[in-house]
Amino acid sequence: MSEGKSLSSNNNSTNLNYGSTSNKDTHKPPSPPSSPPVLHYPPPPPTFGKSLKLIVKNSWLNILLIFVPLGYIADALEMSDTWVFFLNFFAIIPLAKLLEFGTEDISLRVGQTIGGLLNATFGNAVELIVSIIALKEGQIRVVQASMLGGIVSNLLLVLGLCFVCGGCYHKVQTFNKTAAQTTSSLMTVACIGLIIPAAFNFSVDTTKNERKDELLNLSHGTAIVLLTIYGLYLFFQLKTHSDLYAAESEEEEDPKLSPFVSILLLTVVTIFISFSADCLVDSIEGIVESSGLSRTFVGLILLPIVGNAAENVTAITAAMKNKMDLAINVAAGSSMQIALFITPFLVVLGWIIGVDMSLYFQSFETVVLFIAVLLTSFLIQDGESNWLEGVLLLATYSIVALAFFFYPNEDYNP
Repeated sequence: MSEGKSLSSNNNSTNLNYGSTSNKDTHKPPSPPSSPPVLHYPPPPPTFGKSLKLIVKNSWLNILLIFVPLGYIADALEMSDTWVFFLNFFAIIPLAKLLEFGTEDISLRVGQTIGGLLNATFGNAVELIVSIIALKEGQIRVVQASMLGGIVSNLLLVLGLCFVCGGCYHKVQTFNKTAAQTTSSLMTVACIGLIIPAAFNFSVDTTKNERKDELLNLSHGTAIVLLTIYGLYLFFQLKTHSDLYAAESEEEEDPKLSPFVSILLLTVVTIFISFSADCLVDSIEGIVESSGLSRTFVGLILLPIVGNAAENVTAITAAMKNKMDLAINVAAGSSMQIALFITPFLVVLGWIIGVDMSLYFQSFETVVLFIAVLLTSFLIQDGESNWLEGVLLLATYSIVALAFFFYPNEDYNP
């Protein structure tokens, strides 16, 4: 009986509920079905043929690729060192741009952290390859001048061109002051790491073998400290304080190449750069004797132009588009990588292979580095730039280039 009452009560309540529905609600038109969510998928990777077209049309600098086989032919036919040097000099410029293109494409695919590590590794790959080859051949003066030239040219020449070109389109440009000051502070520490060995050499007679060993030991220890600081900086930039650098990539981009083509591009271009750099380094001694230029001028002025050509175009283009955070990161960030990673890495590599590569630079070169770091720190500390500040940087670089043009050849004697 109770079950029947409960069923009847439920039916009555149901009927009451249905009965309470108004005629207005009864004749209400049915709502349209909800549309399924729209899913956005990345475009499919291009075919191998389209990827080759994208690589070829990537930059107008690819016109200079004609110098790659010409440089190899000149070296094989044992032409004059001047021809070999300049043909391979112009050959490395488009290869550096292709290396940058492949690295950026892979960085878009693997994420920010690994992409940042790839950019840090391949960003100065040309300088690293040229310096390793020169180090193996015992041309320590060329290696040191190339490292110093990479730092000075990025701080004075590249950054100066960014300020001037950007200032022609924009009266005042702003950038991330905190990130710029962090880079400036790291450059100051790297500069200290080079000044202390020079001061040690000035205070202690290192011509004796035991004193020379002490200078090398000081350089080895300092190099390990600088490499540690660089690792901590990557952790700072990519992990703990990544928000400070988030403004550098405001627009999300999709990879243009397939993973296979990107890796193949990096591999092939690195091989070509290695051959061209080998020919270039072999011809340095001959061009120094025939032209009268010093090894320091070749390493400090000419070689950085090769390695920084792609970065110059990227930084200047970013400055003209008012993307000063990217321009600062390319110019000052590249200098910081050379000072904190490549230079101490070469010292450790020389330690391993038995080459007496130290962090002792000539006193004049150390003063030049200090001036470049000091002037750059003053100009970027307010987070703003204009064309006049760029002129000041370019004027300083012109004075430095003129000084090293008249710098005499000297044998390396740490």
